[in-house]
Amino acid sequence: MEIATMAQATQLHAQLLKHQQTDPQNLSKIFNFTALSPSGNLTYARHILNSLQTPTNSYFHNTMIRAYSDSSDPFQSISLFLTWHNSQDPFSPTPDRFTYPFVLKACSKLKQKRFGKQLHGLIYKSGFSPDLYIQNALIHFYSGCDQMGFASKVFDKMPERDVVSWTSVINGYVDNKMTLEGLRLFDKMVMEGFEPNDVTVLSVLRACADTGALSVGIKVNDFVNLKGTQLKKNVVTALIDMYSKCGCIDSALRIFNEADNKDVYVWTAMISGLSSHGLCKEALELFENMKNLEIKPDEKTMTAILSACRNMGWVNEGLQHFKNIKKVYKLKPTLQHYGCIVDLLARSGQLEEAQKFIKSMPIEPDSVMFRSLIWGCKVHGDTERLEHLIEQFQDSCSDCGTYVLLGNVYASKGKWKNKAKVRSLMNKKGFVKPSGYSRIEINGEIYQFTAGSTCNIEAESIYKKLEEIEERLKGSGYDPKLSEVLLEIDDEEKASQLLHHSEKLAVSFGLMKMKPGSVIRIVKNLRSCEDCHSFMKHVSSVYKREVLIRDRIRFHHFRNGECSCGDYW
Repeated sequence: MEIATMAQATQLHAQLLKHQQTDPQNLSKIFNFTALSPSGNLTYARHILNSLQTPTNSYFHNTMIRAYSDSSDPFQSISLFLTWHNSQDPFSPTPDRFTYPFVLKACSKLKQKRFGKQLHGLIYKSGFSPDLYIQNALIHFYSGCDQMGFASKVFDKMPERDVVSWTSVINGYVDNKMTLEGLRLFDKMVMEGFEPNDVTVLSVLRACADTGALSVGIKVNDFVNLKGTQLKKNVVTALIDMYSKCGCIDSALRIFNEADNKDVYVWTAMISGLSSHGLCKEALELFENMKNLEIKPDEKTMTAILSACRNMGWVNEGLQHFKNIKKVYKLKPTLQHYGCIVDLLARSGQLEEAQKFIKSMPIEPDSVMFRSLIWGCKVHGDTERLEHLIEQFQDSCSDCGTYVLLGNVYASKGKWKNKAKVRSLMNKKGFVKPSGYSRIEINGEIYQFTAGSTCNIEAESIYKKLEEIEERLKGSGYDPKLSEVLLEIDDEEKASQLLHHSEKLAVSFGLMKMKPGSVIRIVKNLRSCEDCHSFMKHVSSVYKREVLIRDRIRFHHFRNGECSCGDYW
């Protein structure tokens, strides 16, 4: 009989015990249900395992280890393996090629780097190293433990590979923020004749979204279309996200409109994409359409809606949507939701209301909220409140970003000793300011620039072109904002520092290499400064080119001397 509930499993087990039919073969079906079924019971399964005198094979141990590795307590998987491995019973079966992948999965979930490496050594000694299934599990383990160097070595030494091998390394690179390496490996995978599966597609689309690799994303889209099957919802969601983050919101909308049976994740991806591009009215209209179809929003949907309100400075609408999270949609507001409201109030100049909102929160505020508040004070010139906040939080903040902002605030006011103190605190806490970079895709190749970088082989030509651009822009009214350089140096040095910001190097390279009239798309990892924002507006006007820049906050579409953000970001 088929077992569907634990009640049936226990009744059948009782019958077997009553008739003394407790050999492993008779118990296997009950054990399999209790260990692996969502309706099962791991404690009961372990009871069955412990009741066996000597299992005839490794099936029972492997099944139990597998069940524990998928559970909320994966440490039990490692514990059972060690008990089994150290057993002195000469008749007991030993761990085999099916055992180690499940233990490695548990190690990955628990970030047990040391034990996982010891397990790798044991695998080698046991003669299981050539096994493809185990090799793939090792790649997954090392990737999950931020050990991509080891994952890559395992992959490189594999005598044979399958699509899972390639996908595991690509996914590892993407998860570990090494997206360019992931994209290069994907190219190699395709060149060697391996056909991507759905997991590969999702990983590569994530990488494209992160880096702005539009041409690769289009190739992936073409590939899934060639398969001739209806796109799965998670692939649709990933395509919308990729196109949105690569600056092609029209393509994202096309994918969205062509999709059938859209779920909340598909709707949320599209709403979020519209919001990030400053099409906030359209995002809210889409939200209303979604609700009219009786699709209930989730936490991420509401984050996208609140972000749209924040990006436009719609305070009343934002506060109403925030109230509806709990009142209408019966969801619990998350830290991200509270953070959006703080940012919304701070950006709009309602600084006292933002502070009151933080104090009224039922959850502990994070450092991002205080950064939003400090930034709002800086932008709106509330010096008294700003200095009070800095004094209150500079010794207690626990992340690098807050320290960097504090240092920049001091520098903008010429308080260099205070900035030096912040720098000293950062050094003591081991914080390192993240390097700013800008990426641009040209002819399918991703180029990355950092401020003042000379790594590109055409660096001399890029800088020469940049000086030419600046001269033309000055003729159209561009005036460098030297106040954006937060260093104690003379104006000439400030002008040089300002000119060599990463996105300016990227746009210079784009104007050199791209066809006239083509859109220049740039992805930044930090927020755009005011000077670069002004610079790009003039570039779009003088060179008659559309420039799209995705910074840490949102998209900026520069056309004919104006920006889609309306200078509000």
